[in-house]
Amino acid sequence: MNRPFDITRRALLQSSIAVGGALACGANAWSAEGQGSKLLPQVKPEEIGIDPKRLQVAYDLLEKWTTGPNAPVPGASILVGRAGKTVLPRSFGRQGPEADAEAIRPDAMFYMASVTKPLIYTAGMMLLERGKLNLSDRVTRYIPEFVGKDKETAQVLHLFTHTSGLPDELPRNAELRKSHAPLKKFIEESIKADLLFKPGTSFSYASCATMCVAEIVQRLSGMTISEFLRKEIIEPLGLKSTSLGSQGFPRNRIVRATVPEYQTDPDFSWNSKYWQEFGSPAGGLFSTAEEFAVICALMLNGGKWGDVRLLSPATVKMMTTNRMNDMPDLPEPIRRTQPWGLGWRLNHLGMPDSWGDLLSRNVFGHTGSAGNVVWMDPQTKGFCLIFANYLRSRAPWRLVHLSNAVAAAFV
Repeated sequence: MNRPFDITRRALLQSSIAVGGALACGANAWSAEGQGSKLLPQVKPEEIGIDPKRLQVAYDLLEKWTTGPNAPVPGASILVGRAGKTVLPRSFGRQGPEADAEAIRPDAMFYMASVTKPLIYTAGMMLLERGKLNLSDRVTRYIPEFVGKDKETAQVLHLFTHTSGLPDELPRNAELRKSHAPLKKFIEESIKADLLFKPGTSFSYASCATMCVAEIVQRLSGMTISEFLRKEIIEPLGLKSTSLGSQGFPRNRIVRATVPEYQTDPDFSWNSKYWQEFGSPAGGLFSTAEEFAVICALMLNGGKWGDVRLLSPATVKMMTTNRMNDMPDLPEPIRRTQPWGLGWRLNHLGMPDSWGDLLSRNVFGHTGSAGNVVWMDPQTKGFCLIFANYLRSRAPWRLVHLSNAVAAAFV
């Protein structure tokens, strides 16, 4: 166990004042960070206004939860940062859920699950900026075969905010995986899926909607969704260990996930070669905490990191503020308790799956079913990435405990 840094209250106060002064200058105060090296520079916690003793609480929890053959969390990595800099990343536990699994690798690549989705929506917003896509358009303008009861009324906006009425998983999800169906088949069935409700009248998290957005990106760009992410986002940011689908990476770098019960067949589970290389837009990204931190820095810096601008500040603002208020037929309780931006979710205090009790409603991010959470605070410029290989649905409170400990460390 690493000992917390021994710093004085005065040193903490001085570092807090220094960080506060930099943040008061706005995003431009740290927009030059990342020039040269694309990864974020690493500093001691107190240099960016983070109390190392409080941060140690999160580390201690992860060490406790990942210790022993019956550990509830086989393995995890955590990275905390602020204003374009991070503290040293920490990893705990094992590379897989097996009791005899090897220790987690320093270069471990995690299965991001649904944390993939914000990058798909980022691709859509990049096309919006280029004059190729409108959120207020009917989906049928871009996918003419998106037809059926009430489907012709669906707007692109509904796909971005999980208000389209599309289901989360396809009814034939397991069957398609068992047959090793290609991505094209999953997209086709997502387009044909029946709606759960009329678009814009309710909320239901929908992986099928992300599949449809990926198809819109493919049709408008002339590239596959994996090509678009690689050429337009991943390569410009200089990310070397991030990919939609694991092709080209040694499989021993990939952290093996704890899988749901319906995935007992190893031939199509999250850990199978088929699924790892599948590159699902709804949940097929692989990355490291250090590399995904670049995405966090870019979003907190108005769409720019180093000398690369992917999004305009106006776009970032729309993506990271509650867009539920843009839909007149959405019930008020949903607007208040299920806030979504465009691809990014906002913290939802008072809900069982909230990310933390100490995070404001302005905090945005995303979770993944494989045990991941990423959040960013536009007010403090702080961010947190927790990647793990346990099923989040079995104990979502673990990520909340960790988020609370991290949030309490910002001074």
